[in-house]
Amino acid sequence: MSKPRPARRMVIMLLSVGLLFFLVFGFGTFKSIMIAKFLAGYANQVQTVATMTAGEQPWQPNLQSVGSVSAVNGAAISAEIGGIVDTIHFASGQDVRKGALLLTLRENNDPAVLAQLQAQAALAAITAARDAKQLAANAISRAQLDSDRAQLASAQAQVAAQQALMQEKTIRAPFAGRLGINLVNVGQYLAAGTAIVNLEQLNPVHVDFHLPQAAVSQLAVGQKVDVAVDAYPGQVFSGTITALDSSIDVATRSIAVRATLDNAKLLLRPGMFGTITVSTGAPQSFVTLPQTAITYNSYGDTVYVVSKGKDAKGNPDLIANQVFVTLGDTRGDQVAVLTGVQPGDVVVVAGQVKLRNGALVAINNKLLPSNDPNPTPANE
Repeated sequence: MSKPRPARRMVIMLLSVGLLFFLVFGFGTFKSIMIAKFLAGYANQVQTVATMTAGEQPWQPNLQSVGSVSAVNGAAISAEIGGIVDTIHFASGQDVRKGALLLTLRENNDPAVLAQLQAQAALAAITAARDAKQLAANAISRAQLDSDRAQLASAQAQVAAQQALMQEKTIRAPFAGRLGINLVNVGQYLAAGTAIVNLEQLNPVHVDFHLPQAAVSQLAVGQKVDVAVDAYPGQVFSGTITALDSSIDVATRSIAVRATLDNAKLLLRPGMFGTITVSTGAPQSFVTLPQTAITYNSYGDTVYVVSKGKDAKGNPDLIANQVFVTLGDTRGDQVAVLTGVQPGDVVVVAGQVKLRNGALVAINNKLLPSNDPNPTPANE
C-alpha cells in the first residue's frame, strides 16, 4: 500500500484543526446566539400582572406591642385564720359592693370566751373606780390604784383582741367588683390563706405591656392607646397611658407601660391578651402600597412601575420598569413609601416575580392582594 502524500496529510490536518476550532468556538457562539434569540422572544412576551394606583393616605405614627389586661383591683379572697366554713353568702359570678358579706366561719366557743373577757373587764372597771374613791380618802396607796387601772386596760385589750378574732371569721369584700367561681363548700375546713373566690374590679381595667428602650422618648402619660383583642374582632378599645416604669429592664432593654381603659360594658376581662397601638404624633400623609408590591433585596427595595411605551416592533404597549424605593413604617397590609413612588403611579402589586426591567405587561385586576390598614383575619 502506498503512503499518503504530504499534500493529503496537510489537507487532513487542516480539516481536523478546523473541526476542532468550530467545536471550541463556533458551538459557544451558536449557543449564545440561541440564548439571545430565546431571551429576545421572552422579552417580547406580555406578562399579566395586577396593579394599583399609588395614592397618599393619612398615616398616624404609632408604636405597637402586645400585653395583658389586668384589673385595677383584683384579689383572691381568703380567710386570715383557719376554721370550718359555716355559711356562704355569695353566688359565683355575682357583682358585690364594698363590704358585702361573703363567708362566715364557725364561731365555736368564741362568744363564750368574749363574754368571759367582758365580765373580767367590767370587774376591773368597778375595782378601779372603787379604789379611786379610796385613794381620795387616803385608804389605799397610789400604787394600788395604778395597778388596778393597768388590770382594767389589760382586760379591755383582751376583749378587743377577741372581738378582732371573731371578725376575722367573717369575710367581706374589700372593694366593689365581680366575683369569680366559688372554690369552697359549707363544712369544709379552711386553712389560713386558702383561696375562697376571686374578686375583680372590671371597670376600668389596666393593660400592661412593654416597649423597647428606643421608644422611651416618644412616650408620655396621657398618650392615646388603642387595644384590640381576638375575642371581639374589629372592635377597638381606647384608653390612655397612666404610668411608665421608673427603670429599664436590663434583661430585655424594654420599659414597662401601663394604660387604663374604660370598660363600662364589662367586655374586657383580666388575663386577656391584646394588641396595643400607641399614637406617638400628629397624623401625616404618605404614599402607601400593599406590602406585596415590594421586592425586598439586600441591595435595595424595589417596585415595578407601569407606564406607556413601545414593544420591539414599535407598537404602543405597557412597560414595567423597576424603581428603587425607600420604605417607612408598616401597618396591617400596608407599607409607607417615602421615596421612589409618586401619587398616581401605577404600581405592580402581584405578578412581579416574572418581570424584568422593561418587560411588556398586561393588567388584570380581578384579584388584588389585601390592602387593609387594620386587617382582622378570621380564625380558622
